[in-house]
Amino acid sequence: MLPVCDVQSRKIDTSFRLTKVGVSGVRKLIYVARPNNEIPTEPLVCTIDVSVDLPADQKGSHMSRNLEVIREIISENIINPVTGIEDLAVQISKLLLEKHEYATIANVNIEAEYFKNSVTPHGKKTTEIYTLIGGACDQRGQTIHKTVGVRCIGMAACPCAQENITQTLGCSKKWPVITHNQRNICSVMITMDENVSIEADDLIDLINESFSSPTFELLKRDDEAAVVIDAHNNPKFVEDIVRVVLKKITDRYSDVPDDVRITVRSESEESIHKHNAFAEKTTTMAELRR
Repeated sequence: MLPVCDVQSRKIDTSFRLTKVGVSGVRKLIYVARPNNEIPTEPLVCTIDVSVDLPADQKGSHMSRNLEVIREIISENIINPVTGIEDLAVQISKLLLEKHEYATIANVNIEAEYFKNSVTPHGKKTTEIYTLIGGACDQRGQTIHKTVGVRCIGMAACPCAQENITQTLGCSKKWPVITHNQRNICSVMITMDENVSIEADDLIDLINESFSSPTFELLKRDDEAAVVIDAHNNPKFVEDIVRVVLKKITDRYSDVPDDVRITVRSESEESIHKHNAFAEKTTTMAELRR
């Protein structure tokens, strides 16, 4: 048998360090412990991206090691469910640096579809879908940072068009005035030390409270009317949604450290324009508190 040729480990003379080399789109089932839910352990279909940096003098990264790491961590996860996908990302990032001895930084990103129980304005039970995001960055000799995030879809009603219509038609303020509506996609990403915890369910509730109105998969007539009326009574720009989310985060997480980083993004899919509108803020808890 011919000796195995390790092409990836070959040294090269003139090159550049690469910040991320890895695999993306790995789909796995991850088990998450939800002790307060009707289903205590919930399986989530997740898409996983992992990477490490590559030294300037090394030809390639050992890609198969990434899949070995994911398989090893997932096998253990079946027996010991994690409390959040971000915690699994931390486990994967640690093992990546063990397997890739030449690397100094490991990055992991996990996304999952997530179904959460909800109720319509008139109290009908429903189950709505959201996106969970978990991540980790492990740099040798430094504190591991993990990220918990969510992405939600809601409704925004335009304040500008509403004001223009009010003036144009001489409308009374007794009833909500018509305006154009937008589907708004809002995401929150919070990056923190490994020992800090934030519950994704809380972030979902926080975002839903920040839209002109949350939206629902199924609406009968009474709920449909309530959603539209609520939204037009609460018109918001994309900027408003970001600012309301930031204010709620400041109020809700008064006990988290100052160095926790937050990114909030709101994007409205326009109904009267051919473009979208968005607003975004990246900040720290310290800045928000100031």
